[in-house]
Amino acid sequence: MIKNMETTFGEYIKQKRIELGYPLRKVASHIDLDPSTLGKIEKDERQLNIEQIENLCQVLETDKNTLLNYHYSTRIFDELKNYSQYSEVLNIVNEQLTCYIGKQTSIRYEQDWREKEFSNPNATIRIGTMFSGIGAIEYALKRLNLNTEIQFACDIDDFAKQSYFANYEIAKSNWYKDVHDIKGEKYKGKLDLLVGGSPCQSFSMVGKRRGFNDTRGTLFYEFARVVKESQPNVFIFENVKGLVNHDNGNTFETIKATFDELGYKYFYQVLNAKDYGIPQHRERIFVIGFKDDSVNFSFPEPIELEHKMQDFLEDYIETKYYLKEKGVKFVTSSKNRTKRYTQINGEIALCQKANQQFNWHGDFVFELQAENEFDEFIFDVREVEEKYYLSDKVRDYVLNPGTKNFKTTIKTDLEVARPLLQSMHKMHRAGVDNYVTHNKGRIRKLTPKECLRLMGFRDDFKQVVSDTQMYRQAGNSIVVDVLIAILKQMDITKYTTK
Repeated sequence: MIKNMETTFGEYIKQKRIELGYPLRKVASHIDLDPSTLGKIEKDERQLNIEQIENLCQVLETDKNTLLNYHYSTRIFDELKNYSQYSEVLNIVNEQLTCYIGKQTSIRYEQDWREKEFSNPNATIRIGTMFSGIGAIEYALKRLNLNTEIQFACDIDDFAKQSYFANYEIAKSNWYKDVHDIKGEKYKGKLDLLVGGSPCQSFSMVGKRRGFNDTRGTLFYEFARVVKESQPNVFIFENVKGLVNHDNGNTFETIKATFDELGYKYFYQVLNAKDYGIPQHRERIFVIGFKDDSVNFSFPEPIELEHKMQDFLEDYIETKYYLKEKGVKFVTSSKNRTKRYTQINGEIALCQKANQQFNWHGDFVFELQAENEFDEFIFDVREVEEKYYLSDKVRDYVLNPGTKNFKTTIKTDLEVARPLLQSMHKMHRAGVDNYVTHNKGRIRKLTPKECLRLMGFRDDFKQVVSDTQMYRQAGNSIVVDVLIAILKQMDITKYTTK
């Protein structure tokens, strides 16, 4: 076991791998590298991308801080090993870091976005959304108890429209199926906030110039066009993290040049949902634009993650309480609960001592426990229906690490969820999607309600579409809690005119 810092980063991870008895290819596949590249990293001939550290910690079962210590110390050593005055350099760096950390601590203390109050809480925020989905920004404003007026919304998916109309107040005339049909001039002077995020598309470059005209024919062009025509006070453009490097960086450079051309002062940063209260690894880039060029904006600071994915799961009844499979299906049926044929868990989420008498034709009775202090993150809900459990055949598939040519690391019951995919209803292997187990080892996929919770939607969000569509819509949404952090940080009520 390595216990001193004389060891390099490469030597440390090699020793940890050998201690665990893992071949090079097993660790390499877990962090999406080929074995030869990992071999060079172990020899300190190449550096590991810092973004792969977390996955490396998981597979090597080691502390993240320890791994980072070796990572940075090796990089500093490589830079200074041939410089005789290295001790003076280290002293200077130490002083600089001490000063920097002190300033950052002061900034965080003074600007904690969670403690900020809106300057105009009674304002009505006029919003427009493109590629609206299930209305993440609308729901964020709802959770913040701010008044809103939806000027328009747009989505090509008819199922998304069903979900949107079931959850928000909007006139049918203000809904657009096609972004090309939105006439921005109609909303000029009537829009405080415009939100959208289009799919990545490469732009046709003419010479070295980058700007608005180069984006023609793309969905981003339509977003930029509506910004140009409607002149919102603020816009939020959200996209996948890969946008930054898409088409060798040309795509994002053109997007930035376009916003420059439109006269907006903008700020951008990649934010991860797990840094804003939601236990899901979901990195997205946010571009925040202001019509007022005097605005200085800094993105909200990350907060400590206080809850695990398990805190967002629906309650459930263990199978040992049921006599046979038919009874399980009957008492967990939504139809039977709605018709009051069965009552499971009552109105309480947790029973300290539960004495249950059961008959799958009758009632379920639990001994009540004193109500806990309210916490909006801990859900007091019904149990999981039988249909969300995997069959033996599907279970064997999702727990299989893969084929000869493709291997993935299988892990269930994660504390921080993997990114939710719009194709999650197809049930990929457990190295790609999220699965949870129950006491008897049965596995079930996340329910649509759980997926919505992991996107920041509470249980008052109405599901009016099929599970398949709800999975897709949740996977396509923006995480509500990230938007809440942004809205509080900027004080969105300062940018209203009504």
